[in-house]
Amino acid sequence: MTSYPFNKTPPQSRLNPWLIRLPVLFITGCVLLVLLLVIFVGIVQMQFASKILPSVWVGRVNVGSMTRNDAATALTQAFSYDKDAIFTFRDGDKFWQFTAGDLGVSLDVDATVDEAIAAGHDSNVIFNLVEQASIWFNGRNISPIIRYDQNVAAARLLEIAHEINRPAVDATLDINGLFVTATPGSSGRVVDVPAMLTQLDTAILRMDTGGEIPLTIKESLPLVWDTEAAAAKARAAISTSVTLVADNPDGAPLGPWTATPDQIAALLTVEPVYNPDGTMTYDVGINVNAFRSFLENLAPGLITQPQNARFHFNDDTRQLEVFEPGANGRSLNVDQTLTRLETAIFSTDVNARQVSMAFNYTLSPYHEGITAAELGITEMVSQATTFYVGSTQNRINNVIEAAQRFDGLIIAPGEEFSFNTLLGNISPEEGFAEGFVIYGDRTIKGVGGGVCQVSTTVFQAAFYAGYPMTEWHSHGYRVGYYEKGEGMGMDAAIYQGDPALGEASLDYKFINDTSYHLLIETSIFPADQSVQFRFYSTNPGRQVVKQGPTVSNVLAPRETTYVGNEDIGLGQERWVDWPAEGAYVVVTREILDANGQVIRRDDFKRQYSPWGAVIQVNPADSRLSQPTT
Repeated sequence: MTSYPFNKTPPQSRLNPWLIRLPVLFITGCVLLVLLLVIFVGIVQMQFASKILPSVWVGRVNVGSMTRNDAATALTQAFSYDKDAIFTFRDGDKFWQFTAGDLGVSLDVDATVDEAIAAGHDSNVIFNLVEQASIWFNGRNISPIIRYDQNVAAARLLEIAHEINRPAVDATLDINGLFVTATPGSSGRVVDVPAMLTQLDTAILRMDTGGEIPLTIKESLPLVWDTEAAAAKARAAISTSVTLVADNPDGAPLGPWTATPDQIAALLTVEPVYNPDGTMTYDVGINVNAFRSFLENLAPGLITQPQNARFHFNDDTRQLEVFEPGANGRSLNVDQTLTRLETAIFSTDVNARQVSMAFNYTLSPYHEGITAAELGITEMVSQATTFYVGSTQNRINNVIEAAQRFDGLIIAPGEEFSFNTLLGNISPEEGFAEGFVIYGDRTIKGVGGGVCQVSTTVFQAAFYAGYPMTEWHSHGYRVGYYEKGEGMGMDAAIYQGDPALGEASLDYKFINDTSYHLLIETSIFPADQSVQFRFYSTNPGRQVVKQGPTVSNVLAPRETTYVGNEDIGLGQERWVDWPAEGAYVVVTREILDANGQVIRRDDFKRQYSPWGAVIQVNPADSRLSQPTT
């Protein structure tokens, strides 16, 4: 271990003192420099606390070192865009001019100055110093804040639109009596303000110095452009009268019935028609239903019933031969007639304004084209002949007139034959002559004497055809005409009573109970003074057997009666009725099937009253008041 004595001096160091002084001096210098910078920055901050920093520009205006008021004054004096920029809006030869200021453009001075003052005056000290240094050395340009109030521009454009805008005008149609007036439509013009604002916005945002902006104008079309076609239709409707005409079944003209222009005009209607493109037109119509009640009242008088053709059966060809053509029935078709009337009303053809009424036609059940096979007519199933020998000419005429009413008629299966219905009215107007008729137990003067000759003949034909009788009346007394041939009990009386007098009618009826149609043929044979009925059909396989007549309770004839007739000369006489005994008569009809079995039995019973002769003499004949036996 080495040790030093305490009294020995240690060795001394040779360190340079500037090595200490220099750092101290450097640090002190830095501190003093920072202090000076702080003092400088503080002075600058105090100097520009309420001013704009130097080197700050707004657009081309240097506002550096200016106060708020100075900067505002300088900017206000320098900004002239609102006065210098002029925009022209043109429509053809007309134009309107406005400055940018008129259109709502202005400089927001306060906001712009606020932006300039805010440059380098941030709340963050460090960031603030950095930004101030940047502005000091590099400068800063602040964009001016320009306001554009689009509402002001829109108001200006609306002023222009007020002068230009013109609404579309719809065409009109006026019908006043016989006067028709049509005015055409016209298009409108509307300034498209939104489109104009879009163009103006673009120009102002570019800070254009002005220029011409063409007005954007929309054309507005009328809803109703033209009514001339409807007016022409109305004028055609009231130009002249329209006439309805018709013919009766014989071809003779009916009517005419005329609708005058005044009547037509009162019924015209104007209805809107909406087109697929959104436009509208008018159509002129007419309320033809106003004529409906007139036509419906007229219709019953225009109805005709279908008339069946009349036929004869050809025994050789077994075909039907038409000897009287039929006619279709008709009824007025009101709806179709109204349609024709409407078409004619709007027709410009003068000849087309005469309208033929429309009819519905009904084919007759037995028309000319029908065949015997269709009806099941194959053979003659029965016939009957009676004689009118000794009849007056009037009686003969009545027999002929009545018989021809039934010639060629067809009775359908299941149909009931009614003599009175098919015969029609027995009257002079229908061709029947006056004579003596049997009514009950009396012979009286009346129209149609001899018709019972025909009903008796029909009865006998139906008797042998086996048809069921649904109504049958014999005469009150025996009549010689009807006993020739078949004998007593084979007559059928008819009488068309007058309901106004409380008189009952007597009819003869039978039913076609087969599945085949029945054709009736009649013939008059003047040579032997007879009338014949022939029934053609198909026999369903039955036979008819007549039994009788069985006669009982015979009574003597009554006294002869003389009746005055001025047409008979004195000393002459004309027999009207012959004396006849009274009697109770029964005729039986048995109907057999194909095997000969009885399928029906009919008894025709009648009590005939005795009858005296009736003789016509001159009114001066002495026998007129003295009945004789």
